[in-house]
Amino acid sequence: MLFSGRKKKVTLNQQNELYGHCLQFYCQPPLENISLTEFEAFAVDRLKLLKAVENLGVSYVKTTEQYKKKLYAEFSSLGFPHREEADDSSSSKNQTGPTECEKRRKDHISHFILRLAYCQTEDLRRWFIQQEMDLFRYRFNELHSKYKTEFLHKNNLKYDTISPDEKDNLKEQLISSSFGFSGTTVAEQDFYKVPFQDALDLVRTRKVYLKGGYAYIPHQDIVTIVLNDFRTRLSKALALTARSLPAVQSDERLQPLLNHLSHAYVGQDYSIQKNIGKVSLEQIDPLSAKSFPLCMRQLHKALRENHHLRHGGRMQYGLFLKGIGLTLDQALQFWRSEFIKGKVDADKFDKAYAYSIRHMFGKEGKRTDYTPYSCMKVILSNPPSQGDFHGCPFRHADPELLKQKLQSYKLSPGGIMQILDLVKGMHYQLACQKYFELTHNIDDAGFSLNHPNQYFMESQKLLGGGKEVKKEAEIPQKGQENTSSNDPSVPPSRQHNTTQAVDDMGDLDSYFLDE
Repeated sequence: MLFSGRKKKVTLNQQNELYGHCLQFYCQPPLENISLTEFEAFAVDRLKLLKAVENLGVSYVKTTEQYKKKLYAEFSSLGFPHREEADDSSSSKNQTGPTECEKRRKDHISHFILRLAYCQTEDLRRWFIQQEMDLFRYRFNELHSKYKTEFLHKNNLKYDTISPDEKDNLKEQLISSSFGFSGTTVAEQDFYKVPFQDALDLVRTRKVYLKGGYAYIPHQDIVTIVLNDFRTRLSKALALTARSLPAVQSDERLQPLLNHLSHAYVGQDYSIQKNIGKVSLEQIDPLSAKSFPLCMRQLHKALRENHHLRHGGRMQYGLFLKGIGLTLDQALQFWRSEFIKGKVDADKFDKAYAYSIRHMFGKEGKRTDYTPYSCMKVILSNPPSQGDFHGCPFRHADPELLKQKLQSYKLSPGGIMQILDLVKGMHYQLACQKYFELTHNIDDAGFSLNHPNQYFMESQKLLGGGKEVKKEAEIPQKGQENTSSNDPSVPPSRQHNTTQAVDDMGDLDSYFLDE
C-alpha cells in the first residue's frame, strides 16, 4: 500500500478483480495511493465495525434475527458492503451515499490497514482474527446461494452443489447423517460435494455423509470449511505482516497512528471539562463505591490503604479523576493529603509530584489537555507488575483473585460466573459492562462500554446523580478522541489527530517515572 499525496488510479480490470464480489479473502493488497486522512478514517470505521461484531456476538445468539438486524444497521451506518447490494454495483448509482464499488474499496483497504495495526502482538492478532471471522461468517451466511458458489469458485474452492437427481438418490443417507433434516428439508437445501480432507472438522464430529472420498455438506455447514480456510489465510498473512513491520514503522507518519489504532478508543472525548469542579473531595469515597469502574475502584482502595501509587497508577487514576470533574487545586490537595499520610512529607511532594499533576492539567510543559485513559489503553498498555495496582482487573488479575474481589462486593454467584466466562473468552470490556449491570441491578446497560469515564457518567445518569455531574452528557461525540480525526474534510495540517495525542501522552509519561 502506498501513501504518497497523489492518488494512483486503479484500472478497470484491477477494480473488477479486487471488487468484483462483495465478500473477500483479502488475498490481494491495495494497489492505489491514499491520503493519511482517508487512511485514518477507513481504519476507525472498520474498528467500530469489529467492536460492534464483538459486542453483539456476546449479547445475542449469532443466528438470531435480532443479531442480524443490529449488525446490518452497523454495516449501513458505517458504509460497508452487504449481501443486498451484491447484485450489481450500478444499483447504487441513484443513491446519495457511497456507491457499491466505494463500499467494497473501503472494506478492502480498511482490512489491510488494521492488519498492520493488529499484527504486533499475539493478543492483538487473536482478537483481530476472531472478529474478522465472525464478520466473515455473518456476511457469507447472508449471501444468496448463487453468490456463495461464485465466491467459492473465485477463490479456487471448487465445491459444487449436487444435482437434484443425486440428492434424491442419496436422500435417506443425507437425512440420517445431517442433524434435524427430513425429506422436505433435504429437498429444499443445497448440498455441496467436498473432498473429505477439506471437511475434517465435520467428519470428525460425524455431521456429514461420506462416499467415495467426498463429504456431502448441507448448505448451512459449508461456512465451517470456508471459515477454516479464511482463518488459515489470515493467520499466515498476519505473521508475514509482522515481519514487515520494521519497514512500515520507519515511516514517522504511520508508526504513531498504527500504534494508536491498536489501542483505539472511538467514543466520547473526556478531555473537555464542562463538569470541572462539580465533584468535591468529600464525594470521592462514596462515588468510588457506587459509580467507579472496578479498575478505578481498585486504585482508589489501594491509594487509601497504602497512601501511595506508583507512576502507572497515578497516571491512570489521576486522569480519570480529572475527567470526572476534579479541578487542579482539588487534585493537588487530594494527592498531597494522601501522600503525606504515607512516607512523603509536604516538601518532598511539592518537589517531586506537584509538577507532574500541574503538567497533567496542561499548566506545565506543552500545556496539553491530556485525555483520560480509554479501556483499550488500560487493557493493552503498560501491564502491572508486583506492587502495581493499575491496569484492568478483568485482563490482568488472576481469575481466582478476581472472583474473591467480586464476592467481597456482594455480587451474586451466577453473576460472578457470567463475568468469569466473559473474561475467559477475553471479552474484558463486556465483563466490565456485566459488572456495571450487576452492581446497578439492571438487565441491560443500554450502551457499549469503552471508557472508564463513560462508566462513571452512565452510572451517575442511572442513579440520578447530581445535576452538575450529569452535565458531562453534553460533551460532543468524537472519534479517536479528537474532533477532526473522523472528518476527511479537515486537512491534516489542521488536525489535532491521534498521532499528536500519542506523542503528548508519551511526553506525559516521562514526568511520572519517580516512584
